Amino acid sequence: MGWFFALLAAISALLLTRSWRWFYIAGATAKRDLTALWAYGKLLRYTKRRERLNNTVADVFEENVQAHPDKFAVISDTQRWTFRQVNEHANRVANVLQAQGYQKGNVVGLLLENRAEYVATWLGLSKIGIITPLINTNLRGPSLLHSITVAHCNALIYGEDFVEAVADITKDLPADMALFQFNNENNNTQSDAIKQAKNLNTLLTAASVAKPGKTQMGHHDKLVYIYTSGTTGLPKAAVISHSRYLFIAAGIHYTMGFKEDDTFYTPLPLYHTAGGIMCMGQAVVFGSTVAIRKKFSATNYFADCAKFNATIGQYIGEMARYILATKPSEYDRAHRVRLMFGNGLRPQIWPQFVERFNIAKVGEFYGATEGNANIMNHDNTVGAIGFVSRILPKVYPISIIRADPDTGEPIRNKDGLCELCEPNEPGVFIGKIVKGNPSREFLGYVDAKASAKKIVKDVFKHGDMAFLSGDLLVADEKGYLYFKDRTGDTFRWKGENVSTSEVEAQVSNVAGYKDTVVYGVTIPHTEGRAGMAAIYDPQRELDLDVFAANLAKVLPAYARPQILRLLTKVDLTGTFKLRKVDLQKEGYDPNVVKDELYYQTTKGRYEQLTPSIYEQLQRNEIRF
Repeated sequence: MGWFFALLAAISALLLTRSWRWFYIAGATAKRDLTALWAYGKLLRYTKRRERLNNTVADVFEENVQAHPDKFAVISDTQRWTFRQVNEHANRVANVLQAQGYQKGNVVGLLLENRAEYVATWLGLSKIGIITPLINTNLRGPSLLHSITVAHCNALIYGEDFVEAVADITKDLPADMALFQFNNENNNTQSDAIKQAKNLNTLLTAASVAKPGKTQMGHHDKLVYIYTSGTTGLPKAAVISHSRYLFIAAGIHYTMGFKEDDTFYTPLPLYHTAGGIMCMGQAVVFGSTVAIRKKFSATNYFADCAKFNATIGQYIGEMARYILATKPSEYDRAHRVRLMFGNGLRPQIWPQFVERFNIAKVGEFYGATEGNANIMNHDNTVGAIGFVSRILPKVYPISIIRADPDTGEPIRNKDGLCELCEPNEPGVFIGKIVKGNPSREFLGYVDAKASAKKIVKDVFKHGDMAFLSGDLLVADEKGYLYFKDRTGDTFRWKGENVSTSEVEAQVSNVAGYKDTVVYGVTIPHTEGRAGMAAIYDPQRELDLDVFAANLAKVLPAYARPQILRLLTKVDLTGTFKLRKVDLQKEGYDPNVVKDELYYQTTKGRYEQLTPSIYEQLQRNEIRF
């Protein structure tokens, strides 16, 4: 019976030391982890093969052209382009620019609306080694000028829709920068607003569709620059190499279980990673069909999915909330969408969204354009943005470390190294940097100083490095990761830490899914920062008494906004995020802010914040 007592002793030891929890977690997460491991293995095999062959993105795309030249690559309300058409246009672009004297290493900016030529243009430029900064089409004035100059552009290709925007900054552009104007269908006229611009359409018409002369290209060469969204300042140009593009497109393809015969629908701008690589990459890299839209429409989202026979839909930021806020439609369930993927579907509306629109699976991803800490939730766990394996943590070296929530600065131990967070403890998300590995490399920004700020050194051992995301995440016991906030966005009030993202979600729900941004503001003679919510309500539909009563049901007193601003106009980034920095700077002075302002009284009601009330707040005559 000795074996029996030995087994009993081992079980007792496990129970006493709580090691049994590891076995419970391993059993509960094994399917999730092994599924991801299998996908990761396929991804590594794919990227290693492409690296061994020294393939560029254009090389991979041309394989798809050879395989099915007459299959539709990019479709929209006005265009249906086959792989052959996209490739021929790309070759024309390459031949035009090559004839104009441009060569490998030159930089040519692209300012164009969502259309088939967008993809074909940067693909063509890449065939002769030109790097293409993909410029946000919403930018104007100083922001547009900054995006062009920070990338050191030698030339700019812009669409006819942006003539006025470019004309406004022409005098501030470098004198030797060439300008090429591209016109839409059936329009070959040239605007007089920018006299030095060349008519790209005329040049393309005369150009050959043959593949351009050979340029020595490499798998790790720079492909495009993609700009950060600019929620906290001027956009920064992040470097995307050929290897990085292939890795991102393939990573989500294998992890989410995409198929080559899927039809994708994206109303996202093609100048960002989500629309331009994750979705459009399925056409460029894997030969699928991608349906695009010039601008996002919540009302037409599922009508478009039905029209284009889409099987996979994409969303980002607040899109899902906008769609959910629309009136019921005949297309709510009359579509073929089997999976939706994106970033920003808040857990507070996730169940309602999938129920109303009959979505079998949602795949959330998280990651910065420039970063290497990219994760995905592939098993439909509500609210999770990804996971870190508890049983195989070193396979994909990402971590959550202890950090100051206000500054994001890592908290170090006596040895000067960082410390891992415990389950359910918020911390900053990081990804280990390994040079030469597309999944672990950090290419950073064009601006080297900006890149240096995103790297933390001496993480878990002296000499190692990691990408610092700047986001506060929390992992539960099973390793599921949940977004908490941006560092600096969490504020302290009444002795409690308040997460702006969590408050935004609840305020928006109570306000009928209206655009909402929450931030902390300083009130004299009080500790910490009081919560302020800016709500987009141009028609003044919000009943503040009902709003206050319902808010009290879902948020503790310390988390409820003390001040409200009812916005009459809203400024969104290209990824549908509200610009917080300007609102926070403007504060709550009614002499400065022209929108209606309200403050919460001690009775919990919201009353108008007049100049007289503002002065009383400054003198500490009104208490919170």
